[in-house]
Amino acid sequence: MKKIMEQMAEELSAAFEKAGYDPSYGKVTVSNRPDLCEYQCNGAMAGAKTYHKAPFMIADDVVAQLSDSQIFSRAEVVKPGFINLDVKTEFVAEYMNKMAEDEKLSVETAKNPKTIIIDYGGPNVAKPLHVGHLRSAIIGESIKRIGRFVGHKVIGDVHLGDWGLQMGLIITELKHRKPELVYFDDSFTGEYPTEAPFTISELEEIYPCASGKSKEDEAYRNEALEATHLLQQGKPGYMALWNHIMNVSVTDLKRNYANLNVEFDLWKKESDAQPYIPDMVEDMKKRGFAYEDQGALVVDVKEESDTKEIPPCMLLKSDGASLYTTTDLATIVERMKLFQPDEILYVVDKRQELHFIQVFRCARKTGLVNPETKLSFLGFGTMNGKDGKPFKTREGGVMRLENLIADIDEEMYRKIVENRSVKDKDAKDTAKIVGLSAIKYGDLSNQATKDYIFDVDRFTSFEGNTGPYILYTIVRIKSILNRYVQEGGDLSAGKILPAVNDSEKNLMLQLSGFAAMVENAFEEKAPHKICAYIYEVSNAFNSFYHETKILSEEDQAQKESFLQLLQLTRRVLETSIDLLGFSAPDRM
Repeated sequence: MKKIMEQMAEELSAAFEKAGYDPSYGKVTVSNRPDLCEYQCNGAMAGAKTYHKAPFMIADDVVAQLSDSQIFSRAEVVKPGFINLDVKTEFVAEYMNKMAEDEKLSVETAKNPKTIIIDYGGPNVAKPLHVGHLRSAIIGESIKRIGRFVGHKVIGDVHLGDWGLQMGLIITELKHRKPELVYFDDSFTGEYPTEAPFTISELEEIYPCASGKSKEDEAYRNEALEATHLLQQGKPGYMALWNHIMNVSVTDLKRNYANLNVEFDLWKKESDAQPYIPDMVEDMKKRGFAYEDQGALVVDVKEESDTKEIPPCMLLKSDGASLYTTTDLATIVERMKLFQPDEILYVVDKRQELHFIQVFRCARKTGLVNPETKLSFLGFGTMNGKDGKPFKTREGGVMRLENLIADIDEEMYRKIVENRSVKDKDAKDTAKIVGLSAIKYGDLSNQATKDYIFDVDRFTSFEGNTGPYILYTIVRIKSILNRYVQEGGDLSAGKILPAVNDSEKNLMLQLSGFAAMVENAFEEKAPHKICAYIYEVSNAFNSFYHETKILSEEDQAQKESFLQLLQLTRRVLETSIDLLGFSAPDRM
C-alpha cells in the first residue's frame, strides 16, 4: 500500500511534468503552517534557478494542472512560490478504509530484508541491574521491535559481562568465607554439587565487599587476579563455581528484564568469544596488522582525516591478558561466523564512543567483517535526577532497577486508587502496566543521544506528553467501543465516511502518517519519533472526541463510520506502544 504522501507526490510530479518541468520537484511535505494549509510543495522554489524563472510563475503553471485533481481540494500559490495544499475528505476517507483493511496498517514490508544483530543490555553477572542499565535495555528492545515490524530479521543479544576480574573477586571472597567448600580442594575428583553455595542476595553482597577489599589490600587483589587467571585457564573447581554464578545470576537477570518487558534472543557472554581470540590475534600478527608497543599488542586505527587523536586498538596487555576490546572483536568474529549479519548495532552509553571507533576500525582494517557489513553505534545519554546529575537513591547510592520500578508502580497505584477507576483487586495489576508505560515512554520520548531528567511526578501524570496519557486515550477508545457492543452494536459494520468536521479530518490525517513515521523511526533508529507521533494522534483523537457526539449520533451509517475510525485509531496506538515495548490495560 502506497503511503499517502507518495500518492500526493505522484500527482504533484505529474503536474510538474505536464507543465514542462522536472517531475522530481513534486515533493510534498506536511505543512509547517497548519493554520494556512495541510500540506505544501516547495518544488517551484527549488526549480527557479534551473529554469531562470520566478518561482511563483512555475508554481502557477503547476497549479493550473491540478484543476481536476482526485486528491487535492485546494492548490494555491503563495508568493514567492510556495504551493499550499489541502486534501479532499473523500480521498482521506478512502485511504483510511484501505489502511484499516491492511494487517500492517499501510506499512510496507522491507523488499530486501536484512539480518541485524542488536547488542543491548550488557550487564555484568553477579551484580544487580541498576538504573544505568535501563536505557540500553528499553532503547534496544524498541529498535528490535520496530525493525521486525518493517520486515527485517532482528536478533537481540544481551552480551553478558562474565569473564573479567569480578569473577576472580567473587571466587576469592568465597574462598575466604568458606574455605571448606569442595571447589577449593585441588585433590577433589568427584562430581561438583548441583546446588549453588549462595543465593542471589548473597552473591550481590559478595561482589561489592570483594571489590572494596581489593582496592585497599594489594595482596587480596593479586589473589583475585590469580583466581581470574586460573578460571580462564579452566580450573575445574573454579569453572564449577562460575557455572553456579552464571545460573543464579542469569535467572535473576531474566526476571528483572521480564519486568521491563524486554526479551533477548541470545544470552551470549564474553566467555563465548574467548575461543576465537587466539586465532584472531595470531592472524592479525601474521598479516602485519598487530605489533608490539611497550610490551602490549596493538593495531593502529588512526586515519588521515582524524581531527582528534585516536589511540591504537590494544589487543593484549603486556602480561598477555585480553581486554574488552579483544572480547568485542572476537564477538564480531563469532557473530559473522554464526549469523553473517548485514548490520551489528551496539546500543551503549555514548561515553564509550571512542572504544567502539577503535573496535569498528580494527574490525574493518583486519577484515573481520565483510566490506558491506554495517557496524553501528547508538550512544545514549545519561538518565539524571532533578538536580541534573546521574539518578541516585535518596541516600546518594546507585538505585537498583527493581526498586525504581517498584517506586513507579507504587505511585501509579496511589493515583489509580485515588481516581477510583479500577476495582481494588485489579488496581495493582493495572498500576504495573501503567507504571511500565511511565518509565518507558518517559525515557523513549527523549532523543536517545541526549541526557534527560527522570521526573517521577511528570512521568506518572495522566496529563501532558506521558505514557499514562497515551494509555488513558486508548482506554477511553476501548470504553466507547465496549459500550457500543454492550448496547447490541456490531463493530464490523460500516466503513469510514468523509470527515464531518475539522477535528475528524485532522485525526484522519494524523493516522495517515503512520507508515512514513514507522519507516523513519527505523531508518534513524529513533523511538522518540513514535512517541511524538502517538502524542499527536492522542491529542487529535481527544479533540475529535470532545467535539463529536459518537454514540448518540442518530445517522446509523455515520455512527458506524465514527466507530470504524475509533477502531483504526486504537489499532494505530496499540501497535505503536507495542513497538515501544509496553501495552494498555482495559481500564484505568
